[in-house]
Amino acid sequence: MSEKSHPSIPLDWPRLSPEESQRRSRAFRESMDRRRSVRDFSSEPIPPGVLEDAIACAAHAPSGANQQPWTFVVITDPALKARLREAAEAEERESYARRMSEEWLEALVPLGTDWHKPHFTDAPAIIVVFAQLHGVKELPDGTRKKVKHYYVPESVGIAVGFLIAALTQAGVATLTHTPSPMGFLREVLGRPENEKAFAVLPVGYPAEGARVPDIRKKPLDEVLVRR
Repeated sequence: MSEKSHPSIPLDWPRLSPEESQRRSRAFRESMDRRRSVRDFSSEPIPPGVLEDAIACAAHAPSGANQQPWTFVVITDPALKARLREAAEAEERESYARRMSEEWLEALVPLGTDWHKPHFTDAPAIIVVFAQLHGVKELPDGTRKKVKHYYVPESVGIAVGFLIAALTQAGVATLTHTPSPMGFLREVLGRPENEKAFAVLPVGYPAEGARVPDIRKKPLDEVLVRR
C-alpha cells in the first residue's frame, strides 16, 4: 500500500528517562489503587473544565479502524437527572424482583446494592456513554448511508476505562452503572437510533462520611502471568 493511500505524520512521543518513567508509573498506580466505586455523592459542583478534559482523554482511546464509535452525554439539569433516576429505578426494581437469578443476587450481597439509585440525583453530573452501533454518512444528494463500525464494544469499553482513569486523576469519584435494560436512556436523552447506551457514570465528590464495601482487588500475582 502506498504512502499516498494512507498519509502519515511524524510521531510526537517524548522519551522519558527511566527514572521519570518509573516515577510516573508508580504515582499513577498509587492513585488508581485508591479508586473506589462511590454510591454516596455530594452535590458539590465539579470545577469547570474537568469533565471536558476527562472526556477529551476518553475520546483519544484507540478504536477499531479509528472510527471512534462513541458519544458522551453530560447531564447536569436536576429535572432531567430526576427523570433518569425514576426510569432507572423502575427497571432496577423489576430486575431485582424478577430478572436476576439467585446466583446473581448472591454475588451482589457484598456490595449492598438494591434498586434504589440516589446517585442519579445526588451527583452533580451524570455521564451517559453511548456506543454508535454504526455510523451515518450524508451523501452529496442529501441521502444518508449506513457505515459499518468495527469492534464497537471493545472500543467503547476502552474509552470508558480512559474516562474513569482521567476522572480519578482529577480527584473526581465515579460509579460505573449499567441498568438493564438501558433503552430508556436513548429515549429520555433523545439520542439517534444508531446509538445504544453502554454505561452510566455518576461523577462528583464523595458525600461527607461516605462509606464503601469492605472488598479487595486481586493481588498482582493473581492477575499477572509471565512467559
